[in-house]
Order: sequence, then structure tokens, then C-alpha cells
Amino acid sequence: MIVWIFRAVALIGTPVLTWLTVSKDLKGLAFGALIGLVIIGIEYVFENVSLFSLIIGIIGAVVGIILSKLLDYTVFQIGNSSLNDVWATYNPVIRYALALLGMIVSVKKIPEIDDLDKNILSLGRKGGKNMKVLDISAIVDGRVLDICDTHFITGGMITPRFVVQELHSLAESNDPINRAKGRRGLDILARLQESRDIPFRVLDREIKDTSDNQIKLVIIAKELGASIITTDFNINKLAALENVTVLNVNDLTIALKPVVLPGEDMNVFVMKDGKEKEQGIGYLDDGTMIVIEDGRDFIGKKVDAVVQSILQTSQGRIIFTRVKGKGAAQGPKQP
Repeated sequence: MIVWIFRAVALIGTPVLTWLTVSKDLKGLAFGALIGLVIIGIEYVFENVSLFSLIIGIIGAVVGIILSKLLDYTVFQIGNSSLNDVWATYNPVIRYALALLGMIVSVKKIPEIDDLDKNILSLGRKGGKNMKVLDISAIVDGRVLDICDTHFITGGMITPRFVVQELHSLAESNDPINRAKGRRGLDILARLQESRDIPFRVLDREIKDTSDNQIKLVIIAKELGASIITTDFNINKLAALENVTVLNVNDLTIALKPVVLPGEDMNVFVMKDGKEKEQGIGYLDDGTMIVIEDGRDFIGKKVDAVVQSILQTSQGRIIFTRVKGKGAAQGPKQP
């Protein structure tokens, strides 16, 4: 609505202004109408130009004009009268050409500004040599924040703008689960930005060759020579095809599971009874199930147990133990 008001003012107000100030006849009105049309035409062209491109173009034009002034000074210092006369004749054309050339070159070089991000991030890194690219699965998962707090990850950490936009979309979803994931992801990013141990920033880069965010992420990581932090199995496969290093949080979790050998002693909290008679069930901090023989009488208590065997299943590990001795535990529950 505001645009149409502006155009109406340009078409009506400009002829009125020229009629009052330039010439009170048809020529004045025609001149004003022409100026109004030119203003609307310029506005229409700039409507499809981003503000960033416009500012860069103006800066380039100013640089071109400054360069023409330097050339003026150089020619003047030579002191050749013939050269000065020639230069004075063509100086407006040269100045115009340099200004226009500076504008065009600067606008065309805008995409290359993104390449400076790699150098900027390299200068801003602390305590490490490698950058890490966070994908949406690792952000929503949240464990990467705990890993950062333990200082196991070094170097700069980034996430592309389109990942943040995807999190915003999830946070505004009608599905309560997706909405919770999106809000959790945005909260994790906010906490990463507040971290003083690892530099974090959002990377403004768009890959126009594909609309798949996973492929975009791998391309960006490859261009920057960075690793990808993820929990997504598909990212693992895509990155492997592009020879990009992947740090999978799930793989790290599996690698950090406690090593338990038969014959070792364990102090286990018995949470519930098992399927077999007199069995009790407990869990390690990572979720590993512990089956305690003769542990049913110790439900709700801690008991010293000896590892008997370990069974690896598709759902994870199960550790089979036996109560070391009722005297070594806190004693059975009283009837």
C-alpha cells in the first residue's frame, strides 16, 4: 500500500512541483511527469535489488571515483600540457566508466565474500586447528553442549543459516513434538553462543545447486575443510562419499561405555525385579541393563555384585551379575 502511495505522489506531486517552480505551462507539467516516471522506474529496479547489493554497489562506485581522482593527480604531476588537455577532454567519460566499473565489479564479487568466512573463522579459533559444522540432528540432540563443556572438542564451531531456519520452522510447527525439538535446538544454539571455551557462529552461506539441506551441509564442510558433528546416519554416508570427516555423537557414546570384565565387582542399585525368579534389574548411567541374580530382595537398595557374563544384543549390552554376599550389601528388605 505504501509503495502505491509513493508512486501516486511521484506521478501527481512532481508535475505540480515543476509547474510551480519551473514553468507554469504544459512543458512544466510534462517535465514533472517525466521526472516522476523516472523516479518510479528507479524504484521498480531497486525493488528487486537487496540492500546489501545496493550498499556494495555504491561503495564500488565511490572507489571508482576515488581512483579517477588519483589518476587526475597523477596526470597533473606529469606536467605535460598536451596530455593534460587530452585528459581534461575525456576526464568525465573516464570518471563515469571507472565509477560504473567499480559498481559492477563489486556487485559481481559479492558471492566471494562468503569465502572470507573461512579465514575469519581461522583467525577467531581458540585452542584448536579444526572447524566443526553442526547439523540439525546434533543440535536437537543437545549432547554436543555437554561434550564442549568437557573440552573434548577444540577449534571453531559453526552451523549454516539454513539449519537455523529449519529449527525456526520446527519451533513454529503445529506438531508438539517437532515444536519441542525446534525450541530445544534454538536453546542449544543460544547456549553455544554464550560459551567462552569454543567460538561459535552462524554461517551465512547458501548452496543454490541443491535444495537438500544434508547435501548442502556436506558441501559446506568440504569447502571449509571442516568436520561434521551429527547423530544422523545418512550424513555419515553422504560425508563418506565426499571424504568429509564425521564426528557422530552416537558413536562416541558407544565408545565411552564402561568396560566391564567377568569377575569384577560392581555396586548396583536394584530398581525392579527381573523376569526370572529372584532376579533384580539395575542400570548403568549409560542405560546398560544389569541383571542381578538373587537381587529381588534388594529392590530399592544398592548391592555389591560380581560380574558373571556379558551379552551383546541388537538393543545393547546386558551384564549378568550375582550378589557378592548379603553381608556385603545393605541387607535385604524387612518383611
